[in-house]
Amino acid sequence: MDKYVIEGGRPLRGTVAAQGSKNACLPMMAAALLADGVTTLRNVPRLSDIETMAAVLRALGATIEWEGPHVLAVDTRGVDKYVAPYDLVRRMRASIAVLGPLMGRFRRAEVSLPGGCAFGPRPVDLHIKALRELGATVELEGGYVVARAAALKGKRVNLSGPAGPSRGATANLMMAAALAEGVTVIEDAAREPETVELVNMLGAMGARVEGGGSAEITVTGVDRLEPCEYEVMADQIEAGTYVLAGAITGGDVTVEGADAEYLSLFIGTLREAGVTVDVSNGAIAVRGNLPVAPLEIRTGPYPAFPTDLQPQMTALLSLASGRSVVVEGIYPDRFNHAPELVRLGAHVEVTPPTAVINGVHRLYGAYVMTSDLRAGAALVLAGLAAGGETNVRRIYHIDRGYEGMEDKLTSLGAAIRRLEEE
Repeated sequence: MDKYVIEGGRPLRGTVAAQGSKNACLPMMAAALLADGVTTLRNVPRLSDIETMAAVLRALGATIEWEGPHVLAVDTRGVDKYVAPYDLVRRMRASIAVLGPLMGRFRRAEVSLPGGCAFGPRPVDLHIKALRELGATVELEGGYVVARAAALKGKRVNLSGPAGPSRGATANLMMAAALAEGVTVIEDAAREPETVELVNMLGAMGARVEGGGSAEITVTGVDRLEPCEYEVMADQIEAGTYVLAGAITGGDVTVEGADAEYLSLFIGTLREAGVTVDVSNGAIAVRGNLPVAPLEIRTGPYPAFPTDLQPQMTALLSLASGRSVVVEGIYPDRFNHAPELVRLGAHVEVTPPTAVINGVHRLYGAYVMTSDLRAGAALVLAGLAAGGETNVRRIYHIDRGYEGMEDKLTSLGAAIRRLEEE
């Protein structure tokens, strides 16, 4: 395993470009299963999660080829299997995205119950409910979701869940419904930009999907979909992470390619904290002003504050000039980064779903360990701000969602090295 060794205390300065969106790309790769032929995706990030999804598709019989540094071709002409195996799906929750397209095109699927980040349960109940509403028989057998249908018929389906709309269940239902009979209306649909991207891609394949970005999506089934070429949107979470890297180090960083509209609440929250943020021509520029002002934040489904930026924001608030409160409205246990931040000198107390952060004057380098993707990003940010040397271990979690993080940070003036663990 590798680790990061960071010499902190250096303000970051310069410009980086946002990578393609991981959370958009994964279901789009799965959507290629809906058509017979080669679908080409551009602006695909080179991440371990992308490779995991590619492995899942290969297990189904697809051929996956990199045709350029960030161009991925998915050839589904050889798909002749319908089982997504445990050994692959356990690595990443987003693997469940193959369930909908397999049912849509082949009317059969066996997908292992998924794994992924360890910050609380994220059940697949809504995915199963959605397919049953369309007429499928769905059972849990030996740790697998086993689904069959002679036909799928459109219906009005409500996807309300305890944590709000489910992006994964919305995606699976849209993909299954695209080749179902009749009209499917999805109530309480996810509204994230990544969902809109999938709607647009399905449209490019010939699907009839309306209402992307709203709480109600209408899918009118068609007989056949065709392969397409599609350019993946920029990764808003990665962009927000580098914006926060500039803020937490008191630096001056510009992130190109990010869509400020999708990050409007995040940007507004940073401005509340006293961080200078300028938006122009597809770029977000941040100038850090430490210490930041304390805040009260509650995460929630889009367009609320994104849960995937909560750990990184908690790292910034550890250097605030007072007491901040963060309420996690999606995953109540998503505070695995808190005890590691404490090792760096932060003062964080967690009583799920709430974290109370009493700001300190400075952080100090230490050995810390990542437990999940965004927690890892938060620890890197804290290490960039901390005095002395910070060792961030188990960075394979970070590789799931950030392409070449050490290279981008080095280009901004960070002293960060990737080393093999002893």
